[in-house]
Amino acid sequence: MLENARKLVMGRRTARARGRVRLALAASAKLTLAAKLALAAKLALAAPVALAAALAPPAFAQVEQVAEAPLVGPANGSLVIVGGAMTSPEIYERFIELAGGQDAHIVMIPTAGGGEEYDEFYQGLNAWRANGARNLTVLHTTDRAEADTEEFVAPLRSAAGVFLFGGRQWRLVDAYGGTRTEREIRGVLDRGGVIGGSSAGASIQGSYLVRGDTRTNEIMMGDHERGFGYLRNVGIDQHVLRRNRQFDLIEVIEAHPELLGIGLDENTAIVVQGDEFEVIGASYAIIYDNQATTGESGRFYFLAPGDRYDLARREATRPSTTLRSVEGVRKRPWGER
Repeated sequence: MLENARKLVMGRRTARARGRVRLALAASAKLTLAAKLALAAKLALAAPVALAAALAPPAFAQVEQVAEAPLVGPANGSLVIVGGAMTSPEIYERFIELAGGQDAHIVMIPTAGGGEEYDEFYQGLNAWRANGARNLTVLHTTDRAEADTEEFVAPLRSAAGVFLFGGRQWRLVDAYGGTRTEREIRGVLDRGGVIGGSSAGASIQGSYLVRGDTRTNEIMMGDHERGFGYLRNVGIDQHVLRRNRQFDLIEVIEAHPELLGIGLDENTAIVVQGDEFEVIGASYAIIYDNQATTGESGRFYFLAPGDRYDLARREATRPSTTLRSVEGVRKRPWGER
C-alpha cells in the first residue's frame, strides 16, 4: 500500500513539474530572443529539482525506529548498586540527583539489618541528611501480612527513590518477597525512579541471590536463591576485595553458567540505566563472565571508576578520547585452551 501511494504521489509531482515547463515555454513565444535564452536556462535548472522532489518518498512512508527493550537491566528508571561501607559523596549525590534532587521523596528500608524497629532516628539516615537529602521516610516490617497492606505501601506510591540498607539479604525476601511491598518497590523503578542498595541491598537487586543462606553469609548458594531481579540473569556479590571474596563468585557461575556475576568492592557502585552501567566511587567492580577470560585462565576482570559495561553484549569499555575495550579481556569460554 505504501509503495502504491508513493508511486501516485511521484506521478502527480512529475505531472505538475512538466505542466509548469509547458506553460513557461508557451509564454516564451511572446518574448525577445534574449529573454527566451534566460528563461531556458532557468527551466534547465528547475526541471531536475522538480523531478528530485517528485522522487522523494512521501512523509507518511517514513517508519519511526522503536528502541528495543533492555535484555538485562530495567526498561525505566535507574539502579545504584553499592558494594557496602558507603561513604563516598559521589554515590550519595548521584542517587539524590537521579531521584530528582534534595527534596525528592526517598523511602529508606533498613529491614536487612535485623532490628525489630526502625524510625526517623535510625542512624543510617544521618549520612543521607549530611549529603543533602531532606525528604526521607523509613519503611520497615518483618510481618509479611503487614507488608501486603495498602496502608504499609502508601509511602512507596509517592516515592521517587528507594534505598535498601545492608545486613542479610534473605531478610528482605522473607519480609517482602511476593508481597505488595515488593511490587510497589518495583513500581518506583517502572515509573522512572531510582532504586539503590548497599551490601545486602546490592545483592537483592540481582535475579540470583548470592549469599542468601540463613545460616551463614559464607555459603554462596544457600536456602534463598531468588532476588528481586532488577537485573535479569545476574548474581551480585559485595565487599569483594576488602573481605578477600574475589574468587567466591566463580563457583556460582560454574553452577549457573547462564548468569553474569558482578562483584563490588566497598564504597564502590555501579549506576545502571537500561543495559549499561558506569562504575563510580573509590574502588573496583569485578566481572565474572564464563565466555570471557584474562591471560591464560583468568575468570574475572576489573573495572575501575569511569569504566562502562554493556550488560546485553557483555562488553566493557574504558573512556579515553573515545571509548575503547578494557585491556586483557578476551572472548573465550572458561576452560578453553
